Amino acid sequence: MTPRRIAVVGTASGSGKTTLARELARRLDVPFVELDALHHGPDWTEATAAELRARVEPLVAGDAWVVDGNYHGKLGTLVLERAELVVWLDLPRRVWLPRLLRRTVRRIARREELWHGNRETFRNAVVGRDSLFLFALRHERRRRREWPDRLARFPHVRLRSPKEVEGWLATFG
Repeated sequence: MTPRRIAVVGTASGSGKTTLARELARRLDVPFVELDALHHGPDWTEATAAELRARVEPLVAGDAWVVDGNYHGKLGTLVLERAELVVWLDLPRRVWLPRLLRRTVRRIARREELWHGNRETFRNAVVGRDSLFLFALRHERRRRREWPDRLARFPHVRLRSPKEVEGWLATFG
């Protein structure tokens, strides 16, 4: 039976969560939910845990969806508990870091709008302790260490290479 409620999580930014989740939603003809778009308001303001939960709860109450994003710190297991399948993209750093770099350079150069008028800048990508790259590097190790236990009680698949992702996605027609 094909799952109709899928959560896509990733070890790091640039792992391909959004790309995979969008494609899964398209193939399954179900709504796509991007948690980043619900979390980041204008001027990069972040939703509180209560605000984010209030935005996400009605969406995951539905019968079919693909949710892209982690936000365990604010949502706990809300999305995971409703999902019929969790897809964990656990790609090696040599894959996700160049992807993240290319994506970030493209977004900065093209001044691409992400959500609510927000755009990536050189400053928020590489400067300071909250920079995108430091965030990704800092969280990668912790997630790899903690997620096997966190995800053990949920039906999940752990994909560790682009080839595994492609092969798994091919099963959805």
